[in-house]
Amino acid sequence: MLENLLSGQAGVDPTALAGAAGLPNDPASVQALFSQLQSAMAGAGTEGIDPQVALKQGRERTAAGQLSVTDDERAVYDQALHVAGLWLDEAVSVSTLGSEPRLLTRTEWLEQTMPLWIQLAEPVSSSIADSLTRALTEQAPEEMQSMVQGASRMLRGVGGTLFSMQLGQVVGQLATEVVSGGDVGIPLLDDGQAALLPQNIREFGADLDIPVDQVQLYLAVRELAHARLFRHARWLRLHLITSITEYARGISIDTERIERLAEDFDPSNTESLRNAVANGSLIATQSDAQKAALGRLETILALVEGWVDVVTSAATSRLPKAEQINETIRRRRATGGPAESAFATLVGLELRPRRLREASALWAAVTEAVGIDERDALWAHPDLLPTSEDLDDPSRLVARVSGAPSETDAADDEFDQALEALLRGDVGEAPKPEDDSTP
Repeated sequence: MLENLLSGQAGVDPTALAGAAGLPNDPASVQALFSQLQSAMAGAGTEGIDPQVALKQGRERTAAGQLSVTDDERAVYDQALHVAGLWLDEAVSVSTLGSEPRLLTRTEWLEQTMPLWIQLAEPVSSSIADSLTRALTEQAPEEMQSMVQGASRMLRGVGGTLFSMQLGQVVGQLATEVVSGGDVGIPLLDDGQAALLPQNIREFGADLDIPVDQVQLYLAVRELAHARLFRHARWLRLHLITSITEYARGISIDTERIERLAEDFDPSNTESLRNAVANGSLIATQSDAQKAALGRLETILALVEGWVDVVTSAATSRLPKAEQINETIRRRRATGGPAESAFATLVGLELRPRRLREASALWAAVTEAVGIDERDALWAHPDLLPTSEDLDDPSRLVARVSGAPSETDAADDEFDQALEALLRGDVGEAPKPEDDSTP
């Protein structure tokens, strides 16, 4: 497409472009794409992500099959949330919410969470546009530099349009899968706001062979636990968002990989390009700074989900089918649930279920050792939270918060004492070997 544009040709096939970007290939979507691209190439488009384009795409995705929340459903969920709150009071020491939980349709969830999705995805869009512009500038001959510089704004407009439409598709699809406001692990709604999606909860429990009221109550407890945690730990939301954007800003594209794709690219078959975009193979190798940011992000997300798992299990001990519902959530997460799909698509982040299981085990051990109040007090400041090393060896954290020495501490103390004795010269005479000689 760029080659044709820079040579003055008009060979932009919106159908092929839509297929390569993973967008719907129906006539209406192709026409909308073509209209947006024309605007971008004319310089009237928005550089970066266009919220209106993203919302329009998302609404088209959520509109199909959407159901409104009925009065009967509101009465049922009001009761479930009331009971969930009472049960949760026994399992946590964090305060209750400042606002009433909400029941949302898919489109309402899309509209209310889209601003944060745009904030998270914007660094990726900017990084990729910067990489493309830099590659064009470095590789173009001197006589074409002015033309390339003129095309860079157009490139940003076209890239922003495509990214906006793809973002709308991803979040729109996500709106048909999530069951609550905190289902993706971060607070997409305002701090302290809990929300449930009755239509998606009904579909979630359809094949479980579990009474629907138990599914509703279990998911209500999980959502309230998640919302309460973020209201209690005021610093946590900003910390997570900052970590995600820090990771995303470091994303760049592998221009050599693009060149190899271009050499073999068949315009009539966009599958190879679409697969390369979808599986992240165009993203360059992670930098050391990205790896560090990714490690911190995985740890904090695992700690959040692990804490929610533990307190939900404690609060729902009265539910006969609680463990079955929890196991379904674990399998959903392990096979790539809404959170994993969204982060992988938008910021190239893959959450590891192994870390989540370890975090659950850690919080369970801390609860048993020091109780609910001291466990929840660890969320008061980021410096108090468990580390990745604590996930590997929970006994270290348990010893730290309970004041009891761990096995590692005991070994360290013994070594320190021996070293101190050596430095003082206070070393006893080594025993002499027995003399086995005979006279």
